[in-house]
Amino acid sequence: MADLTMTIDGLAVCGKASLGVTNPATGKIFAHVPECSRDQLDTAMHAAARAFPAWRTDEGTRREALGACAEVLKSCAAELAETLTREQGKPQARATEEIMGAAVWFAHTASLEFPAEVLQDTPEGRIEVRRRPLGVVAAITPWNYPVLLAVWKIAPALLAGNTVVVKPSPFTPLATLKLGELLRDVLPPGVLNVVSGGDELGAWMTSHPVPRKISFTGSVETGKKVAWSAAPDLKRVTLELGGNDPAIVLPDVDPAAVAKDLFWGAFTNSGQVCSAIKRLYVHESQYTPLLEELAILAEAARMGDGFEPDVELGPLNNRPQFERVIELVDDARQGGAQIAAGGKPRAGEGYFYEPTVVGEIAEGTRLVDEEQFGPALPVLRYRDVDEALERANATHFGLSGSVWSGDVDRATEVASRLECGTAWVNQHLAIVPFAPFGGAKWSGIGVENGPWGLLGFTEIQTVNVRRRFDG
Repeated sequence: MADLTMTIDGLAVCGKASLGVTNPATGKIFAHVPECSRDQLDTAMHAAARAFPAWRTDEGTRREALGACAEVLKSCAAELAETLTREQGKPQARATEEIMGAAVWFAHTASLEFPAEVLQDTPEGRIEVRRRPLGVVAAITPWNYPVLLAVWKIAPALLAGNTVVVKPSPFTPLATLKLGELLRDVLPPGVLNVVSGGDELGAWMTSHPVPRKISFTGSVETGKKVAWSAAPDLKRVTLELGGNDPAIVLPDVDPAAVAKDLFWGAFTNSGQVCSAIKRLYVHESQYTPLLEELAILAEAARMGDGFEPDVELGPLNNRPQFERVIELVDDARQGGAQIAAGGKPRAGEGYFYEPTVVGEIAEGTRLVDEEQFGPALPVLRYRDVDEALERANATHFGLSGSVWSGDVDRATEVASRLECGTAWVNQHLAIVPFAPFGGAKWSGIGVENGPWGLLGFTEIQTVNVRRRFDG
């Protein structure tokens, strides 16, 4: 494919070195991207700092620019989706959905308001609480939804008046670099800078003296390192980290009626979703029939190269994740768990792992206790709801969870007892741009999306005005 460049101060920038990008459907390198040097990162950060004073002054211009960014994504969706499928692996229809979703996020963010709050307004004086931009934001994004999650950070940061330096994952840098190229004609130089590189570049960004905020999406382990690196400079951080999300199916549910929704709540994007169902708790009265329904769906799911017609599931994105899923499922099998469907890599090239449903398994097994981030779902028995809740909450993770029942009020009450940032009822992965999304416990700090996410890119200034002197 055509060479892509970094975007620094509105210009196309190559690197002295490069990184290979692997197509996960083949396991072979098919493209190279620039590896940003420390000097180039300095240039990007200082360009963002220079652009900040002018960019912060005109809110109307910023709103118009975000609307224009949305239109660019819509007009180039096919091109971006093709690039995304090739580097990430997801089916082309799902890649197109991601690009169009990013356009929706740009457009919705452009409509958000953050007016001053008036605390007092009397003849003697006025007290207002205003929201001010922070400055330069360093955004570091993951490989599962690289474009959408970049826009989750870019759009609110820009609307609030900040400027941005964004680094995509080295596994999926191409579509984000292309996004930077497409937006050069929309945004002033320095307002959005896109750099590419490995983990070392991320560490340089979090410790760099220029940014006043780090917005990071990724693993808990790396999130802790980001927080540690940002602490000496008291940088603000938003961390959207891992999840080991439970779904609890109450005993009144018909297994056949919910199996499909539960399956896709777990296996969307081949399980590579931070808030996907990762542990499924089923009442003992419904356990066997629901396990069988899920196994049927797993066996029927169409897996293949994302460019093949009618493919529903693509490969895992990278070899380390592929090997991790193999290891976790093999460990469960050796521990006596029942492999109801799947349970092995697909023959041939690429990082394909069969959609796998695992029964007769319990806590203490790595597949249950750890975040698998792949197409392998453990299904666990429980006897009463209080027990299921206790087991579901007995984890350091707290991103999201769901409860399923024909009695919506009962399910809502149970869901309110989940220790997580988002609790769904009779659905999972229902993420929308106008609701906050973030985690409890080790699953994160702060939230993204909606006015709550927008305010995370601001700081408070109290303006206290005395209108007249006494003497």
